[in-house]
Amino acid sequence: MAVSTMCLSLAAVVVLLSVLLTGSADAGPEVDPYQILGVTRTASQAEIKKVYKRLAKEWHPDKNKSPGAEDMFIKITKSYEILSNEDKRANYDRYGQTDDTQPYGSGRYGHRHDSFYFDESFFNFPFNSKNHRDFADSKYTLHFNQYVNDVVPDSYKRPYLIKITSDWCFSCIHIEPVWKEVVQEMESLGVGIGVVDVGYERRLANHLGAHRTPSILGVINGKVTFFHYAVAKEHLRQFVEDLLPQRLVERVTDKNDQQFLNSWHELNKPHVLLFDQVPAVPLLYKLTAFAYKDYLQFGYVDQGLSETANLQKQFNINTYAPTMLVFKENIDKPADIIQAKGLKKQIIDEFMSNNKFLLAPRLVNQKLFDELCPVKQFHRRRKYCVLLITGDEETFTFGNQAFLSFASTNTKEVVRFAYVYQRLQQPLCDILMQSKDSVVILERRNTAGKVFFKPVTAWNGSEEDKQQLLEELERLQKDPSILVHDAMLPELNNEFASMFIIRWIYASYDYLSEVIDDILHNNWREMMPLLSLIFSALFILFGTVVIQAFSDSSEDKQTKPKAKDGTKAENGSSGTSGTSSRPPKKSFVEVTELTDITYMSNLVKLRPGHMNIVLVLSDASKNILLSKFAKEVYSFTGSLTLHFSFLNIDKHIEWMNTLLEYAQDAMQIDADEDDGGNHKMDYTGYVLALNGHKKYLCLFKPVYTGEDLDTNSRDDHPPRKSNRSRNISTLQIHHKLDRLGLWMERLMEGTLPRYYIPAWPGLAKITPSK
Repeated sequence: MAVSTMCLSLAAVVVLLSVLLTGSADAGPEVDPYQILGVTRTASQAEIKKVYKRLAKEWHPDKNKSPGAEDMFIKITKSYEILSNEDKRANYDRYGQTDDTQPYGSGRYGHRHDSFYFDESFFNFPFNSKNHRDFADSKYTLHFNQYVNDVVPDSYKRPYLIKITSDWCFSCIHIEPVWKEVVQEMESLGVGIGVVDVGYERRLANHLGAHRTPSILGVINGKVTFFHYAVAKEHLRQFVEDLLPQRLVERVTDKNDQQFLNSWHELNKPHVLLFDQVPAVPLLYKLTAFAYKDYLQFGYVDQGLSETANLQKQFNINTYAPTMLVFKENIDKPADIIQAKGLKKQIIDEFMSNNKFLLAPRLVNQKLFDELCPVKQFHRRRKYCVLLITGDEETFTFGNQAFLSFASTNTKEVVRFAYVYQRLQQPLCDILMQSKDSVVILERRNTAGKVFFKPVTAWNGSEEDKQQLLEELERLQKDPSILVHDAMLPELNNEFASMFIIRWIYASYDYLSEVIDDILHNNWREMMPLLSLIFSALFILFGTVVIQAFSDSSEDKQTKPKAKDGTKAENGSSGTSGTSSRPPKKSFVEVTELTDITYMSNLVKLRPGHMNIVLVLSDASKNILLSKFAKEVYSFTGSLTLHFSFLNIDKHIEWMNTLLEYAQDAMQIDADEDDGGNHKMDYTGYVLALNGHKKYLCLFKPVYTGEDLDTNSRDDHPPRKSNRSRNISTLQIHHKLDRLGLWMERLMEGTLPRYYIPAWPGLAKITPSK
């Protein structure tokens, strides 16, 4: 009995849960209001209202007799009710909720953990209760995917102000009143608002670089900037204003008004002028300029300045209320005007949306083509484009003006006028000008480029051309099938691509300004990666410049004529200057004498990888050989592994003989050159490259390249008789080191023969002078 009762209870619970789950599922939306109205999630209230009016007129049961018209009209009305109310719209965006009843667990302070929902108000913590948080932060709560998919793309149209907070944050409670006041003001101006709770959105907080609470940051053009000042209304307002680019609005006076308005042709945009009494440009106007920067050029006229009196008089401006004028092709008369005290954002947005394009703009890129001539979606939403293919030469001026005049008389919303320069959009023009007619009516069928079109006339601006075009447009209203040709249009060339460099310079300037601001406010944690990159780049750049400077200095010195060298050697040091891997560090060569005191440090205990280049000389040849040696090895002094010394053969002849005895191969070479081996070897001018760690040496022997003025003996053999050493001329001694530069090159390349020895002989004994 107990078991059956328990089973019945479980069944009842299952049924109850099923009913509750079904009820919560039924509370979800039956339709997507954005899809019904055909607008994006970032659409403004002005755009939503405009679309609603058109659809309501189209699907009203009194006008539309189709079977589903009434149901569609109800869906359109319900969708507009949701999206026109900011609270309902925000509720739908976050929870998919279209009514006033929220699903269980998705309330203001409910948070989801896995598959369960907990209401934190149950615990009555003072940091998260309705009594202490009367301001609805949940309305602005951001999640990671929402930030990436919605906020970042939308930040290219309006800035966002985001607060980083957490439940256990005392300072967050203190700034709440100021935050609430600022949010109410900024939201009415069109600034996006967001709140990130670190406790539940740690991933988003780390993505933003926020490591403490409370923090306030701004997002614009996808870039994050932190707020560093005291949380006050004035500071936050100035922070939002500083987020905006500096060149959004141009100051216009009587001196530059013609230049500003005449730039419509170059920029291919209508121009907007705001007349107001305040000296500073209103923040609402700056935000509007940022939102419509791709479509309109904005200027501001301070009515309090005497330099703007002529402008005010010319356009009959009322000084008691802000006035906004839109100028298109005619700069003498505004195309539209709005004047009211306390202009609201919705009114301004609607005013801008209705004046985004010139009467006959030039197609300069694919984006403009897509917006001006949208793809056909519904039968009653056809859009036709009348396209003039022309040029920018003076011969086309009359025809272009006539086309503009005809376009200005157009009152049909379904027809748009535009023109292209043939030389800049040649692929497009080649397809549309098959019959040499320069005026074409077209209708786009899909985003891939398919169009239906009909060439009308070879336009020259005559009255006959205008009449023929007018007749074709009237026929088109009655019979769209007159567009008998079809084609696939290529993507338009971006004629403003050359302005990318200018935009990049401006963006770099703004970015550097923000970097300096961050550095001044010690935001080190967020700035550390950037600072590391900057210092690394500077270090590399500085090192490159220093090395290049020393290299250039070395080359200049080595290429100077050497007057003291006499006849220039064919294969001497002049051909090897500047070929070392490092530039010389000093303007001289440091050469030390190899004695019993320096022997251990300069040779025996020399560090691995280091070599000592030792010149062998005598007292008589010391000055001449040292001077020549310094010139030959100077270009190699930049190497950190080479050391330079000299050995006095008059003192250490026995050491030299012992060293060459150890190196049997080197000794064999010397023995071969000796006529009988019975006389003393002359080692003057020999150079030894000694590797103390690996116990080997490389040997350089003098090779004469100069003329012997005193004897007819062969140049490539040193004198063999001992008494000849006293009679060697200065010129002969100087030429002993002529090929040392080439030998040093081979030494650095590692191609010289190496003579290994078992141990270094001692240098303590000095040969007594005779």
